[in-house]
Amino acid sequence: MALKKSLRSSPVPRAAVVAAAVALLTPIFAACSSDSGGSPQSQNLTDRGPITYVEGKDTTETGAVKQLIERWNAAHPNEQVTFKEQSNDASQQYDDLVEHMRSKQSGYDVVALDVPWTAEFAAKGWIQPLRDSFAIDTSALLSPPVASATYNNTLYAAPRNTNGGLMFYRKDLVPNAPKTWKELLSQCQIAKDNNIGCYAGQFASYEGLTVNTAEVINAFGGSFVGADGKKPTVNTPQSKAGLKTLVDAYKNGDIPKEAITFKEPESQNAFAQGKLMFLRTWPSFYGPAGAESSVVKDKFGVAPLPGENGVGASTLGGYNAAISVYSKHKATALDFLRFLISEDAQHIVAAGALPSVRASQYDDPALIAKMPYLPALKESISSAVPRPVTPFYPAVSKAIQDNAYAALNGNKSVDDAITGMEKGIQAAGS
Repeated sequence: MALKKSLRSSPVPRAAVVAAAVALLTPIFAACSSDSGGSPQSQNLTDRGPITYVEGKDTTETGAVKQLIERWNAAHPNEQVTFKEQSNDASQQYDDLVEHMRSKQSGYDVVALDVPWTAEFAAKGWIQPLRDSFAIDTSALLSPPVASATYNNTLYAAPRNTNGGLMFYRKDLVPNAPKTWKELLSQCQIAKDNNIGCYAGQFASYEGLTVNTAEVINAFGGSFVGADGKKPTVNTPQSKAGLKTLVDAYKNGDIPKEAITFKEPESQNAFAQGKLMFLRTWPSFYGPAGAESSVVKDKFGVAPLPGENGVGASTLGGYNAAISVYSKHKATALDFLRFLISEDAQHIVAAGALPSVRASQYDDPALIAKMPYLPALKESISSAVPRPVTPFYPAVSKAIQDNAYAALNGNKSVDDAITGMEKGIQAAGS
């Protein structure tokens, strides 16, 4: 305001006043770098200091997240990381993060995002794009987790850990795991001869059904949204062929009728009780499946999910670590992201039975001895596909699961269900 007033009242020529003003302000602008003014993305880029890392409850037996924080803090006494542990409920985690971002609070510097949230947070301008001076080296990482952290061709997060679906199978009944859906379904008579169900996943009407539906549609070459995260791409022969595979298997009993109620616990209990020959689930089930109380202890194997012509397309799980645009110490936050994907940090992650984002961890003999499923999981994740990368994920997921559930129940034809998904995705992005 003082400068504006002087321009109005000065008796000297205007050009001279402007020149003097520029000379006066130049040192100020020079001192202000890109860290001040402008959008939140351009602020605090070079600032260092203590930061807070936010993630859901650390349920690993090894306390992997706390180990990561301790390892960092031991090496960075002036840039300590505080671990803000959220609840174990994903909805509560999401609501907490959204509340902080909407109110532009700076208390959360680095946030762990469930994979499908990444695009939404990026589209809303809440997390720092990892480009230019903030670029991180992802060359040693598995490419599907990197894709899950990418929106509009820009990386927005560091994949912190990943996850992929596996097929658990009764190796006492089927010595070699089937690689294709056709091969799997051709073996269902063996299950019937043993009075057990052939195949199950998670087919109740919830997020698990989105995952199971996406996996089979992706395996047959279908997809859901375009690169912009808005335009539906699901209405194709490939998507219909994938969904039809599930619907036909449920209709003819290859997928048992009770599987329409299965979430993870119900499906895993059925397999552990010896009631299924094949089960699609997450690798964390390996321990319970081999427990003394399990009927199938020493009778099961694990393999990648089946596809149309070979290994299928698992849906990715896991966390992506992103820098809040409202962080006051982004230079420290960036170094912490680079630490999280380092060989040292990822070994801590893998030892905690959280699937690593670095390919090298899956070849470690000591880790394989502890977790024999790692080679199969590496193959699964290497061919995995992220859940639909869209800023409107909750609505897109609902369109997928509602229509898939209707098709399984026989309330919609496969064609009508795919059209319903298309319309739901279009409405979500409009």
